[in-house]
Amino acid sequence: MNPPILERDPSDPQKKKESVNPLLKLVLELGPLMVFFFANARSAWLVQKLPVLAEFGGPLFVATALFMAATAVALAASWLLMRTLPIMPLVSGVVVFIFGALTLYLQDDVFIKMKPTIVNTLFGGVLLGGLYFGRSLLGYVFDSAFRLDAEGWRKLTFRWGLFFLFLALANEVVWRNFSTDFWVTFKVWGIMPITLLFTFSQMPLILRHSLDDKTENAEKAGK
Repeated sequence: MNPPILERDPSDPQKKKESVNPLLKLVLELGPLMVFFFANARSAWLVQKLPVLAEFGGPLFVATALFMAATAVALAASWLLMRTLPIMPLVSGVVVFIFGALTLYLQDDVFIKMKPTIVNTLFGGVLLGGLYFGRSLLGYVFDSAFRLDAEGWRKLTFRWGLFFLFLALANEVVWRNFSTDFWVTFKVWGIMPITLLFTFSQMPLILRHSLDDKTENAEKAGK
């Protein structure tokens, strides 16, 4: 049977652990963002090397066009390597294409600046909405890294849902009150460390609800 286009539900017994190198997966997910930052910072140099890029407009518009291209390449690479498309990067990619196209067509940077707000609000709403209907959807993201009990997934999903809403609010505050260059810098070098710190802060919860730890403890107790 051919694998599904989208990644399987974490509870699906046919779902297999990813064989893709975690570092490569990180590059595929963060690569487009790094391209966006580099293109915005070095747009003049890029336009000098590739004059066709001048057709897009100023630095942010050049960066937006290359961001869209890099996102398409990352999704294509994910498909070639895993034969499935990860849910969250796919949703983010769709929003990038829609808002990026609006940004370039209308020559209005508001659309690309609102993209993180839309994506994070969507993710936060989906996670919290899933909990309302009794589903802990965060497993789509972390099931290859952690095996948690039902309570652990519920708590982690709730916290990540709130965190995504916080990121949406932070993006709104920054792009509406600071320069475009500051917003781009914050988007790459601010959001990433904040997200890493939040992720590490959840390790005590993950360890408490890890099924692997409970299994090892049960085996030791039975000896």
